Amino acid sequence: MASEETRTTSSPHIGTPGPDPTAATAVRTGPPDGAADARSTTRAWTARLLMAGIVLTALNLRPAITSLGALLEEVRDGLGMSGGVAGLLTSVPPVCFAVFGVMAPRLARRFGPAAVVCAGMVAITAGLVIRPFAGGTAGFLAASALALMGIAVSNVLMPVIVKRWFPDRVGSMTGLYSMALALGTSAAAAVTVPLTDALGGDWRSGLGVWAALAAVAVLPWIPFVRDRRGDARGRAGERRDPARVRTADTAIGGPTTAPGTRTGDHPADVPHGAPADLQGPPATAQDPAAAAPGPATTARDAATTAQAPAAAPPALRITRSRIAWALAVFFGLQATAAYITMGWMAQIFRDAGVSAGTSGLLLAVTMVMGVPLAFVIPRVATRLPHQGPIVVALGLCGLAGYAGLYLAPAAGAWAWAVLLGIANCAFPLALTMVGMRARTGAGVAQLSAFAQSAGYLISVPGPLLVGVLYQSSGGWGLPIALMAGLMVPQMAVGVLAGRNRTVEDEAAR
Repeated sequence: MASEETRTTSSPHIGTPGPDPTAATAVRTGPPDGAADARSTTRAWTARLLMAGIVLTALNLRPAITSLGALLEEVRDGLGMSGGVAGLLTSVPPVCFAVFGVMAPRLARRFGPAAVVCAGMVAITAGLVIRPFAGGTAGFLAASALALMGIAVSNVLMPVIVKRWFPDRVGSMTGLYSMALALGTSAAAAVTVPLTDALGGDWRSGLGVWAALAAVAVLPWIPFVRDRRGDARGRAGERRDPARVRTADTAIGGPTTAPGTRTGDHPADVPHGAPADLQGPPATAQDPAAAAPGPATTARDAATTAQAPAAAPPALRITRSRIAWALAVFFGLQATAAYITMGWMAQIFRDAGVSAGTSGLLLAVTMVMGVPLAFVIPRVATRLPHQGPIVVALGLCGLAGYAGLYLAPAAGAWAWAVLLGIANCAFPLALTMVGMRARTGAGVAQLSAFAQSAGYLISVPGPLLVGVLYQSSGGWGLPIALMAGLMVPQMAVGVLAGRNRTVEDEAAR
């Protein structure tokens, strides 16, 4: 019976199935080959559905911001905004990401990460529908905050979902997700102005049309929300039967945190609402010889042992980790540059004499550079022991782009757009380092929430300060100097964050 349980409770990851270490000793009393083929087909379709959900989610994480950047002048005129208020508007994204992003792990533990991402897509849809027609600046800001809340929780949980359900393909899946994110960002920047013209020239229609894409992104996550109850039953069964937990953990081969103890990726034939380590303390796989009851063990003792609560992995004091802080500051500074670019770059070109349509295309070029590079950079980064050289190369491109934007914004506009687009690829690099600087899914969740929430909080003053400097100085010299100056500490902390260390080594208590 033990070997039968071993055979029927162990299953490989969705991402890259591995060999079953218990196969040599398993008694072939499991399901027939037809049932195994059906499960294999189910896993394959589940993986495809998850990939579709990840791609569609990523496509929706920036259009709410870049579509506004392309029409910022029209929105300012329509709502009567000053430069300072417009700067406040461009600071709303990082504020929401900081406030709501920190809630994502707690929500994921309660409802499952798939359910939270699904709700996030619903929030984006609702916010984008309401925002253009809310009436007045306050309503516009509130509806924007609703959409950005959905973006915030999805931002935090995407690395967690990739790490948990595609553990052997973190680099390639992060690249796919980042590439889709860059594609959505650039598409919104490029086509919002032409779409607005095609829809009658009303900026409200040009902003609201992006709600349709967000509505489509809700669909792939619905099956995982509905299956979550079954996952809870499976976890309850594992808590009642520690032998099955030990067998499953051994089959997975998760990272060892102590001799004989594994805390790692949770197996599932079909992934449900959440991985085990986001729903509660993972079970501890002890030495089978030590855990097995001896001949004198009574049935009552065995039952008591089986019902004993599982030991939790060591908790992390994430604020004690220098790697976590370096990654948070790096994330914050690259987010500052990204949101200044998305919110103000089109306006910089328009003030330099470039037409509105061409300015939107230039912003799209900056964003579209992330499509190929967001796929290449994570794959390269995962093969390097230190990601510092990539950080420096991206930062130098940013400095060159800002210098050109200061000296000849219109004459070399396309070159500056390309260079700043390369510099903006610090975002997929930061996401990749989040996955690399923690060993377990729980560690990635905690590090992702801390780095993104603290990072976005750091980035809040940047876009607002640019708006204030632009209004007070009457030009773009001081704002561009500020952007270039922030690139230097971004490179410094990025080098520190790229060191080959993990937060578990520094923050476990």
